[in-house]
Amino acid sequence: MKKNQRYLANTLITGALALLATPIFAQSVSATKGADQIRHFHINVPQAAIADLRQRIAATRWPEKETVKDQTQGVQLEKIQKLVKYWGTTYDWRKAEAKLNALPQFITTIDGLDIQFVHIKSKHKNAMPLIITHGWPGSIFELLKIVGPLTDPTAYGGRAEDAFDLVLPSMPGYGFSGKPQGTGWDADHIATAWDVLMKRLGYQHYVAQGGDWGSVVADKMAHQKPAGLLGIHVNMPATVPADVAKALNNGEPAPAGLSVKEKAAFESLNYLYKKGGGYAAMMVTRPQTLGYGLSDSPAGLASFFYDKLNEWTFSGGDAEKVLTKDEILDDISLYWLTNTAASSAQLYWENNANNFNAVDISVPAAVTVFPGEIYQAPKSWTERSYHNLIYFNEVSKGGHFAAWEEPQLFAEELRAAFKSLR
Repeated sequence: MKKNQRYLANTLITGALALLATPIFAQSVSATKGADQIRHFHINVPQAAIADLRQRIAATRWPEKETVKDQTQGVQLEKIQKLVKYWGTTYDWRKAEAKLNALPQFITTIDGLDIQFVHIKSKHKNAMPLIITHGWPGSIFELLKIVGPLTDPTAYGGRAEDAFDLVLPSMPGYGFSGKPQGTGWDADHIATAWDVLMKRLGYQHYVAQGGDWGSVVADKMAHQKPAGLLGIHVNMPATVPADVAKALNNGEPAPAGLSVKEKAAFESLNYLYKKGGGYAAMMVTRPQTLGYGLSDSPAGLASFFYDKLNEWTFSGGDAEKVLTKDEILDDISLYWLTNTAASSAQLYWENNANNFNAVDISVPAAVTVFPGEIYQAPKSWTERSYHNLIYFNEVSKGGHFAAWEEPQLFAEELRAAFKSLR
């Protein structure tokens, strides 16, 4: 091959790889201008990226089967092979894409980073503005089933006065938001950015909600007390007292004098610290190293996420009992097609703190405890952390991904939690 022909071939290959790594998203500019510009956003992943995904799945090199009969070594080979095979042969990303494109999507730049978000205004008057933050390994997809119940409550057993205007952003480094090119985008920074976003949308008063990282962000917003933040609701509260946290960190027995519910919370967290927290330790210490493998192998990414979905849903260890294959793969595909395995893990490195240890919050706060959460926060601990606790409820269904698993119940909890703040 002649020199110029090799150059042309290499250029075409490089261009094709760039196309696969960076999907094309159509955008159109809205009426707002300048630094506060809010642009319409539409998703259109190139077919070449989907074809590449399927080819990679077909070429998966699987390890040997686990040597135990349960999930103590991780995701079982037979289960993940079935999911990944379905992903590579039957699953249709275009249906997931259509779900998002059916909603009003926007993007705006805050502190030099593009933030993509969904903004749904209720048809009901005096709807309460609510910003909800997803977590890891979740995304906006885990919140889609609550859009109807929250924005149109009369169609889901609620009242017109229960309505919310919803703002659902993708965190920096997640989904279609921008990827930080430097350090500093920690939970505190995200909390500040969310207040900017709500004010930019014209909301002078609003409430905030979150689970997983979303709980951390909501807590940070409450600490910052921006003007207009009326209150927060979290479903993974940070309540662990200092003496209990010390015992957990040092591998010591539970402190004396704990109640039955406090002992149960201790044991759940003790399991996480000793056996269930390896995923977080990798992201806290080596997110970039981990990201190389997750960004190159669809099966690797799927198994890493599927492990936590099985463990954290209220499903007895089988996420497919509460979520469909398509719902699970919508979320995993979003991470794959946006190549955000590494950039999303960076948040763990940025934060590098214990997100369960007690906070000191005076802003009105509401807490719902779901039975499948990583730990069930006792009311006794919760009252010591959230000093203006306006609502506390323990429900009988739902896990870590409460909005995804039990959308109707979750919506009812938010209506009740924020009722006194309207």
